[in-house]
Amino acid sequence: MIKLNQVAYVRSNGEDDDFVENCRLLDEDLDRRVGKVIQRDKYQQFNTLDKIKECIIAYEDGRPVGAGAIRPYDEESIELKRVFVKQEAQGKGIGTELVKQLIGWSKELGYKRMILETGVLLEEATHVYHKLGFEVIPNYGPYENMPESICMAKKL
Repeated sequence: MIKLNQVAYVRSNGEDDDFVENCRLLDEDLDRRVGKVIQRDKYQQFNTLDKIKECIIAYEDGRPVGAGAIRPYDEESIELKRVFVKQEAQGKGIGTELVKQLIGWSKELGYKRMILETGVLLEEATHVYHKLGFEVIPNYGPYENMPESICMAKKL
């Protein structure tokens, strides 16, 4: 566990109830924000939690306020998945710190590159990723034919 600015960042796994609930809240938020513009059903198969072995949950005053995960993509690349911070905790740098913690864990695991997919309508997420050194790459794998997706990568 790492504690910064009264927020504890706790490593866990994809079966953790706090992580699962955070993913449910992420899906609700995405449905509300982009669901009227983008058909989100096609993304469900890429966001299952069964292959997530590493996640980090952010706790503020003992309450879960955000989480994110990593999942192996290939031998050298790990994929950033399911990053979300509850609305009442946004704007405090928690999401940025979550991604930094997940980058560090990925390096510990020996990965050379982190990749991610986000959406064209999620400008604040794209801004955070750019700030952390991610660059836009051609859409990879399942996102190749999804123009509403933005894929990014960062050398670790």
